Order: sequence, then C-alpha cells, then structure tokens
Amino acid sequence: MRVPSRWFWVFVVFVVLGPSLAFAEERYNRRTPLVRAVEKVGPAVVNIYTTEISRPARNPFRSFGNNLFDQFFKDFIPSAENQRRSLGSGVLINGEGYILTNEHVIAKAAKIHVTLSDKQEFDASVIGADIKSDLAIIKIDSSKPLPYVEMGRSDDLMIGEQVLAIGNPFGLQHTVTTGIISALNRNIRAGENMVYSDFIQLDASINPGNSGGPLLNINGSLIGINTAIYQKAEGIGFAIPIDHAKRIVDELIRYGKVRRGWLGVSVQELDAQLLRHFKLDRQRGVLVVGVAENSPAGQAGLKRGDIIMSVDDHDVKDKSDFRGRMASYTVSSSIRFSILRDGKEVEHRVRVTAIPKSYVKEFTRTWLGLHIQQNSEQFARAKRLLTAKGMVVMEVVPNSAGGRIGINPGDIIRQMNQKSVDTEEDYNKAVAEINNPDRILLLVQRGRQGYYVTLEP
Repeated sequence: MRVPSRWFWVFVVFVVLGPSLAFAEERYNRRTPLVRAVEKVGPAVVNIYTTEISRPARNPFRSFGNNLFDQFFKDFIPSAENQRRSLGSGVLINGEGYILTNEHVIAKAAKIHVTLSDKQEFDASVIGADIKSDLAIIKIDSSKPLPYVEMGRSDDLMIGEQVLAIGNPFGLQHTVTTGIISALNRNIRAGENMVYSDFIQLDASINPGNSGGPLLNINGSLIGINTAIYQKAEGIGFAIPIDHAKRIVDELIRYGKVRRGWLGVSVQELDAQLLRHFKLDRQRGVLVVGVAENSPAGQAGLKRGDIIMSVDDHDVKDKSDFRGRMASYTVSSSIRFSILRDGKEVEHRVRVTAIPKSYVKEFTRTWLGLHIQQNSEQFARAKRLLTAKGMVVMEVVPNSAGGRIGINPGDIIRQMNQKSVDTEEDYNKAVAEINNPDRILLLVQRGRQGYYVTLEP
C-alpha cells in the first residue's frame, strides 16, 4: 500500500483546518484596542443593588417647639417602612475587595448587594462615602481572588480622545458605551449651594444604572468614574477624573471620611470694574479679600488683594469654580497657586491643614463676627430660651458677616453646613470640617422659628 506524501497531509490539514484558522485570524484582527480594554477591565466592573428603607417623615418644625403641622405629616406621609431596590455600578480597585462607586448610588441604603460579571453575589459594607465629591468606597469579602483594575491617570487627557464606559444601565449587566471626550474641567451646579467641579464631559450617555462605573481610555486604563448626577444632560455624560478621585479614595479607605483641609482665604468675584482695574481681558480668577492669621495661606505668603488665577494648572473661572476645586483637597495636600500680584504672576505652594481647635474661637470672631457659647438647661431657663441645645450668640461684631446678614444676640446656631451643632464639641468639629470658609450655611433659631442664612465673610 502506498503511503500518502507529505503534501497530501498538508492538503488535508488545509482543507480541515483552513476555515478555522481563517476565522481565528479574522477574529484576531477584529480585536481592536476597545475590545481588549473591555476584556481587561470588564471582570472588575460590578452591579450594585441597594435596599432602601423609607421611614416616616418627621415634622421639621418640631425641634423648634412648633407642632402645628404634626397632623399634616401624620395624615399625608405613609407611616409604614417601604423598601426599594436601586441599581448602580462600581469598579473593584484592588484585590482586597474595595469597590469605588458614586455616593448617590449607595446613599440611604439599608443593604448593599454586589454582583460580579461571573454572577457571584456578595453583601457589601460601606467603608466611607463623601457627598461633596459624590464618591464612595464599599467592600466585599471573598475567599477567592477578585479581579480588579488599578487607578490610572487623568492629567493627560485630550479633547477628542476616544473613551468607553462600562456599567449596568437599566439593570442590563455589563453594557459598554463609547464616545469621545467632548470637554474637560466642566463645572456642574446641583442645587443652590452645591457645585461639582472638574468633570470630564463625553458624548456617551451616562444613565443612572451605569453611574459609578469606570471610564476607560483605549488602553484600558481607569481614567474616571461615570456619574449621572446631572439629570438635564441628554446625549452626553460626565465623569469624575480619577486624579480627583484618588485623594478622596485614600481618605475614605484610611479614615472612613474625607478630612477636608483649610486654607484660610476668603475670595470674591471679579466684576467688570475690577477686571478693568487689574487689566484682565476676560472673566477669570478670584480676588483674595481676607487671609486668616497663621493660616496655611498666610504662612505661604498669600495676601489680601492677590488674584488667584489658577490652581494646579487649572484656570479658576469664578468663585464657584474655586470653591468646587478646593473641596477635593484634603489634609496634607499640597496646592500650587498662580497669583497675580502687582501686574506679575507668581507661584505659591500651600500645604492644606485642618483648622486647629485652638483657632475655633478666633475663627468664629474674625470670620463670622460672632461671640458664642454653648447652651445649657440652666442658661436656657435664665434667658427663657425654648431649647437647651445649640450655640447661643452672645455678641455680634458690627459690620461683620454675621451682622450684615441680620444675626442678633440671643439667636441660637443649630446647624453649620447642614450638620447639627447641639454642643461645643459638635461646633468645633463642624468648624474643623470647613475647607473653604468664604461661604458658610447656618441654621439659626430665633424663638420658635428657624431660618437658614449664608455667611460670606
């Protein structure tokens, strides 16, 4: 019997395997950088389900001794606790099970459930959350190694650069959308007193379900966290730059909260007259109108009359922009300011610190124009006050921020920046968390009435 030649077997292999090899080669050629990026990061993207418990609404006037609306709240607000499941996304950032997501994804959650791409399910715990940056860290525990993606960088992003977002919009697991970076350093106003700064704007839609998921460049590097906090957006999305998130993430993992720093500067907008005076051709920068003694800004050499033109190479557009940028810096951060002084631009580097407890009284007197003391049962009886809680205003400095807004002796400060200050310890803590004291929201009680005032020293 004649043995088939070598070329015969080559022909057989070609006939049998040829189509498969051709298919494999074609499929390999279709594995674009975007496909490889999804393959690289996809396993680290998680689906987040939260169970929220809605408790009966409390009469907000009760703390001021006014029960007039109790019956209204009782009749029209359901008393039963309701449970609701919401959807969001997140991304594993290390092998220990830490997941980065948006704060609004897990806010008010009684329970948090996480599903991985391989259908594994976990209960998650909150490590820390920060409403000002809309970032949160949750954690899952697994006996097996977990996939994760390391945080990349966002300081070298380019407008027009192709990016992709992975998430779970409308509960559809691991949906990928792609687009380009449309703009950088976008500011978004969310309500009267909240401005989110330095967003990446992209033309890929970000819906509530993929909020908290990763934004990637074509190399699969994590460059941002997608957010759907801007509800008016149509056909566009926004993401928090990962360089911004890194400072927040480190604080949340190490301390469970963000230790926001203090600069000790007060600024104001540059109006048309000031722009002409300083010979500026357009609206940019903020004018320093006050520098606290022995503050980080004062020690670094900032002076009243300086114009802050940029922060870490990001141009400062206005006061809201400046305030939003400062909110991302934490204790021990080093910030580089470009200052316009006497017609020349100079640089100053400021290291952020916390407001020392020894400075709280000086801060209150100098910046707010108030002399205060802790309320008590004895003091409340003697002064016929309706509550024994809060910080009582003893004296108001004429023409100060407190005086201009109408605060009077005998008023009681109940909240600072929406945090209760029932005791001196509460008040000291609230002051220590002020990172930019040029706008402070107070809840003041006068008699049975409570009203909010905004102090701008």
